[in-house]
Amino acid sequence: MLLTITTTREPATDLGFLLHKHPDRIQRFTQSYGTAHVFYPEAEAARCTAALLLEVEPAELLRTRKAGAGSADFSLARYVNDRPYAASSLFAVAVGDVFRSALRGTCKARPELAAAPLPLTLSLPAVPCPGGPDRAHRLFEPLGWQVDARPAELDPGLPGWGDSRYVGLTLTGELRLADALSHLYVLLPVLDGAKHYWVGPDEIDKLLRAGERWLPGHPERTWITRRYLARQAGLVRTAVARLSELDDRSADVPDDAAVATDPGEEEPPPPGVPSPAGTEAAEHEPSQADRRAGAVLSVLEAEGVRSVLDIGCGSGKLLARLLDDPGFTAVVGADVSAATLEQARRRLRVDRLPERDRRRLDLFTASALYSDPRFRGYDAAVLMEVVEHIDPARLPVAAEVVFGRTAPRTVVVTTPNAEYNRRYEWLPEGAFRHTDHRFEWTRAEFRAWAGSVADTYGYRVRHLPVGPEDPEFGASTQMGVFTK
Repeated sequence: MLLTITTTREPATDLGFLLHKHPDRIQRFTQSYGTAHVFYPEAEAARCTAALLLEVEPAELLRTRKAGAGSADFSLARYVNDRPYAASSLFAVAVGDVFRSALRGTCKARPELAAAPLPLTLSLPAVPCPGGPDRAHRLFEPLGWQVDARPAELDPGLPGWGDSRYVGLTLTGELRLADALSHLYVLLPVLDGAKHYWVGPDEIDKLLRAGERWLPGHPERTWITRRYLARQAGLVRTAVARLSELDDRSADVPDDAAVATDPGEEEPPPPGVPSPAGTEAAEHEPSQADRRAGAVLSVLEAEGVRSVLDIGCGSGKLLARLLDDPGFTAVVGADVSAATLEQARRRLRVDRLPERDRRRLDLFTASALYSDPRFRGYDAAVLMEVVEHIDPARLPVAAEVVFGRTAPRTVVVTTPNAEYNRRYEWLPEGAFRHTDHRFEWTRAEFRAWAGSVADTYGYRVRHLPVGPEDPEFGASTQMGVFTK
């Protein structure tokens, strides 16, 4: 099994810093089922390629295989299979082990490089791909990749046999290296469809940690979740619930999306997961993300707002609602992630928008932690599920940027209500709803922060619940509406 990672950003040899692997050395890493090798076929200032080669010992794989870890469809499958040759869950584990720091996005030597999108080309010669090249396009294109998926013939000497279930996969794009690796870490075992180890509840946390920046907004997220969790109904139900609660900065999508299934999959979707076809959206309760967007829209309309800046706009759920209302003359989205803004462009179908709507819309990369002249001049600013992603020590900086320097006449802030977390059975006590949350406020804590900000910058603030209210713990989401 082989993966090559190529970049042309000069000096391209900085790829070695990001991967924490020196280009001048061949390095070996022992796995429970074989050996992983990292080496550089080319390492020049203009172009650098790193390769991960995984050698699988079939006897070791057989010895370490756990009962219940996947199923065989013929008696010799434990001995004769594609494990040593095709990218699978084995390879995903090797990626996570060998490139652990790069997957986390940490690089002390080049921190600015780790945070920046790079021109990347990833190549894997053999990837199991149910559904053929079309499935590869559906999985990787929404993440910003140009996809080249070429089916492999069953036998080149016997073309009449047709294509195999494998493709040669090449991905080209400009992304953070950490995001690129996370795509492989999650989607390779999804495509493989048969993990080499037992899938337990801890797999949910692994999935959400690796996919938190992109999975909630992926159009195939339910199919991905089901395959990653080996179609275990209880685990899938929990994971889907947690994905539905993720904030819009993580690119949430409507919960009535159809479930995509493999040909031959006859199992019904688990409780809480929508049925594949013939399901009307009206039969489903709106997700909390939909309720948030609707509540913010109602407040903006009530305040007579005509121009809106959505800071931390994520995949554009609110922007889409705003564009649907011709009363808003300027609809502007800003997000710290260029990849997330690309998801917003696809959600909004910017290239197909009528000219009048295209003139109303603007999207750009920016952060609530840095003053930006492009923030000024709008009636309202929205921070929908944003503040809890900011380190508490930096909250005063964000308040100064939004309320002090930008200073629109209306600011709308939504954030999770920590008290309501007790109503989520899937959430351990004391845990946050999202692994990137730095904190989650109780209603009293949010009111204290909002009151202090309002007094400092000359605003009045009123508080509104979002979603059904629990008599003891309140609503799942709390909202503060600040007006000059």
